[in-house]
Amino acid sequence: MQISMMIFIAIIAVLLIAGFGAFFYLLNKKFQELTEKQKNDPTINLLNQNIQGIQSNIQSNIQGMQSNMQNMQSNMHLQLSKTTEAINQRLDNAAKIINGVNKELGQMQEVGRQMKDLQDFLRSPKLRGNIGEQVLRDLLEQFFSKKHFELQYKFREGQIVDAIIKTDKGIIPIDSKFPMENFQKMFKTESEKEKNNFSREFIKDVKKHINDISKKYILPQEGTIDFAVMYIPSETIYYEIIRNDENLNTFAQEKKVLIVSPNSFYYFLRVIMIGMEGKRIEEASKIILQTLNAIQKDSIRFGENLGVLTTHITNAKSAIDRVNNEYSKLSGKIDQVKLLK
Repeated sequence: MQISMMIFIAIIAVLLIAGFGAFFYLLNKKFQELTEKQKNDPTINLLNQNIQGIQSNIQSNIQGMQSNMQNMQSNMHLQLSKTTEAINQRLDNAAKIINGVNKELGQMQEVGRQMKDLQDFLRSPKLRGNIGEQVLRDLLEQFFSKKHFELQYKFREGQIVDAIIKTDKGIIPIDSKFPMENFQKMFKTESEKEKNNFSREFIKDVKKHINDISKKYILPQEGTIDFAVMYIPSETIYYEIIRNDENLNTFAQEKKVLIVSPNSFYYFLRVIMIGMEGKRIEEASKIILQTLNAIQKDSIRFGENLGVLTTHITNAKSAIDRVNNEYSKLSGKIDQVKLLK
C-alpha cells in the first residue's frame, strides 16, 4: 500500500514539473516576442523583470521538486529492497514448509505402502495364524513360568492346540483364530446387500471356529476343564463378533467356548494368575500350620523333658545336701577323737 502511494505521488510530481516547464517555455517565448516589439517600453522592461523573478522562483521550485523526487526515489528503492527481502524470506520459509510437507507425504506414502504390504501379508491364513500364536506366546510368557503353560500342546488323540494353561483343576486349552477374509470384504464393499452377505459369511466362519474348538479341545478324559478359549488377535474383529449377533455369543456359551481379544485375554490371564497365587498361598499356609503344630509338639516334649531334668536336679541337690550333712557330722567326730589324744 505504501509503495503504491509513493508511485502515485511520484507520477503527480513528474506531471507538475512537466506543466511548469511548458508554462515557462510559453511564457519565455511570449516575452521574447514582446521584447522584439517594444524594447524601449518601460512597461515591458518591468514585465521582463517580473518574469525573470517568476522564472527564478520556478527554477528554484523545480530544483526543490527534483530534490524531493530524488529523496522519494531513494525511499522507494529502500522500501522496495526491504519488501523484496521480506518476500524472499517468506518464499524461503514457504519452500521449507513445502519441503517438510513433501517429506511428510513421502513418509505417509511409505506407511501406506507398508500397510498394503501388511494387508497382503495377512491374506495368507497360515501367516495370520503364526502372528496370532506369537502374540499369544508373548502374553502367556508375561504372566506364567514355563511350568504353568505349554505351546502347541498335543492331545493323545492327535489334536494340537495352540496353547494350554496348567491349573490344579485341569488344563485350559487356548486356540488362536483370525477370521479375516469375509470381515475385510464386508468393510471394503460399498453395496449394502453385499455387506450383509459378507456379514452372514463372517458369522458362519466364527461359528465354525467355535464348533471346531469345542469338539477338538474340550476333552475332560485328557484332563481339560469343561471350557476352552478362542483367542482373537484383533480388537476390531472381536468387537464385530460381540456386537454383530447376540445369538453368536449364546452359541459360544452353549459350546463352552470363551471368546477373548488381546485386552480381555489380559484380564482373563490375571484372574488365572491370581487364582494360582491364592492356591500357592493356601499351600504355603498349610505348610506353615503343619510346621507350627510340629513346633508345638516339640515344645511340649521339651517341657516334659525339662520337668524330668528339673526333678533329677532337685533330687541330686537333696542327695548332695545329705552328703554334706553326713560329712559335717563325720568331720566333727574326727575332731573329737583328735582331742582325746
